[in-house]
Amino acid sequence: MEPAALDYRHAFQFAPVGLVLSVQRQIVDCNERVLQIFQTTREQLLGRSFAVMYPSAAEFERTGERIVASLDAEGHYADDRVMRRLGTAELFWCHVTGRALDPTHPHAQGIWSFEDLSARRQITADLTPREREIAALLVEGQTSKLIGRRLGVSPRTVDIYRGRLMKKYAAASTPELIHKLLSA
Repeated sequence: MEPAALDYRHAFQFAPVGLVLSVQRQIVDCNERVLQIFQTTREQLLGRSFAVMYPSAAEFERTGERIVASLDAEGHYADDRVMRRLGTAELFWCHVTGRALDPTHPHAQGIWSFEDLSARRQITADLTPREREIAALLVEGQTSKLIGRRLGVSPRTVDIYRGRLMKKYAAASTPELIHKLLSA
């Protein structure tokens, strides 16, 4: 391919991370890597809601609320979350980074990148949607108080979920739980 023939469309299509352009949480365009990560086709994604990529409708809704509450001044957001492959319904950890083009209207238009973390991080226990959210925030280093504020629950509720996670992962302490979550 000649250098003059290389344009932004090639950079978008063949980027080493999954890229999605969205309007009102609907997928307007995506690249080849997204199709590989989510084991799907363009026809199954374009014009559809991001909800198809989530384990449940509730997780899709809560993530949307979390994004709105957590955007920085430039409209950036990032986290690790559990997502769902369309081809197999397999759940996997994914690092998602995004930018709302207008921070005052977070879901109006956005650019999102997706990185499959499953080679480094496996889902080894049957987790509820809330446990998955809390596990992701614990891995980020959030305290019970901060997690509670972010999810709209009490710190005590977060501690209960942390206890359930510790039992499921056979962890004696929070640092051990985080280590097991990261290396599972």
